[in-house]
Amino acid sequence: MTPQDASKRAREICGLAPIVPVLVVNDVTHARPLAEALVAGGLPALEVTLRTPAALDVIAEMAQVSGGVVGAGTLVTPQDVKNAKAAGATFGVSPGATDALIDACEAEELPLLAGAATATEAMRLLERGYDMLKFFPAEASGGAPALKAIGAPLPQISFCPTGGVSPQNAASYLSLPNVLCAGGSWVAPSAMVTAGDWAGIEALAKEARLLGA
Repeated sequence: MTPQDASKRAREICGLAPIVPVLVVNDVTHARPLAEALVAGGLPALEVTLRTPAALDVIAEMAQVSGGVVGAGTLVTPQDVKNAKAAGATFGVSPGATDALIDACEAEELPLLAGAATATEAMRLLERGYDMLKFFPAEASGGAPALKAIGAPLPQISFCPTGGVSPQNAASYLSLPNVLCAGGSWVAPSAMVTAGDWAGIEALAKEARLLGA
């Protein structure tokens, strides 16, 4: 997969909804109903972070949910990429980017939303052919004002800000011309997931869907 094809597919995925749920799932039995609730609420692109022992099994379960597009977050090593692809992930998300990680994603034909926090990092990824990136950690890196400033000299790059994005500040990011969507964890609070409150999570997803209106 070429960087151009990867970025095109990443753009398509980011264009599905204004918010991409960032999910930390500990129990695989929660995977399918959680994905179904989020998709029903209008958030089909799901990022399952590789932060729990169950993550790969969760990806495999969610990949079977109709209407969902499941990706793996927290890709750090080439082995992460291979594991995620084998589990059924159709895109990857990384906190940063290394040549080894990018090479692995291209070899596995896994579209990558690579992380960048500075103009230099963004330019390096653009140099490799990637123009759809993750801005991370968004709030700690200056928030919407910083991303707006980066966009002025680099208008050809689009971003999905993640890290500290909330219902209170999401609109400030989504209003920027260089932002296609934002990543957020608030649509699937751990307490609601543990309690199996799928109706509540679907309601949160529906509210998040309206943020891009």
